[in-house]
Amino acid sequence: MTAGKAHPYMVSFLKVGFVSQNDSGLYELGPLALQLGLTRLQRLDPVKEASKLIEALAEETGQSVAIAVWGNLGPTVVRLEEPIQPLHVNLRTGTVMSLDNTATGRLFAAYMPPMVVERLLNLELARQSYGTDLGNKFPGETLQEALAEIRQHGLSRTRGHPIPGIDAICAPVFDYEGHLVLGVLVMGPSATFDTEWDGEIARPLRRCAQEITRRLGRDGNSQA
Repeated sequence: MTAGKAHPYMVSFLKVGFVSQNDSGLYELGPLALQLGLTRLQRLDPVKEASKLIEALAEETGQSVAIAVWGNLGPTVVRLEEPIQPLHVNLRTGTVMSLDNTATGRLFAAYMPPMVVERLLNLELARQSYGTDLGNKFPGETLQEALAEIRQHGLSRTRGHPIPGIDAICAPVFDYEGHLVLGVLVMGPSATFDTEWDGEIARPLRRCAQEITRRLGRDGNSQA
């Protein structure tokens, strides 16, 4: 479109506030565009957006896929997609995932603000130690190293733990402000499950999580 033809459109956009013009005469998005964008972002439902994609992920990987969000008791499964051959594990909608012992829980522990997860994590560690007083400190070095590894790779994984013979990888999904809003979990039998950071499970899982993040208004390649 020629400049002369585009000019009337830009004048109209200026009048309604869809664009604005800076001191150098260049156009940029205006307040109306910002308002429309924010309105759209506020109406987005992360679980709804994720649910549109996990069926394809389950089909591509041939594994079980779950969506977990942060609930009152910790990471909670809100959607489960089974492959053609379901995985027989005690996981269903409403299951609360261990912060210390599951790929999903560790993902949330890695990306949620420490003050949010600290109380629940300390309670969980206290239960595991049969009530031994652990004080109010954040968990010890072993878990801290695991959380650092998760942030490094942008994924969380477990191998045969807490369920022997079952492996899992979980990927984070962020909103437009960079806050973790859910985790996408893929799990399957250890004998056929590729747990490599860039393996046959991790690659499509990353793409899925990045696409959901993009739909929520954030660059899918960004890490919070």
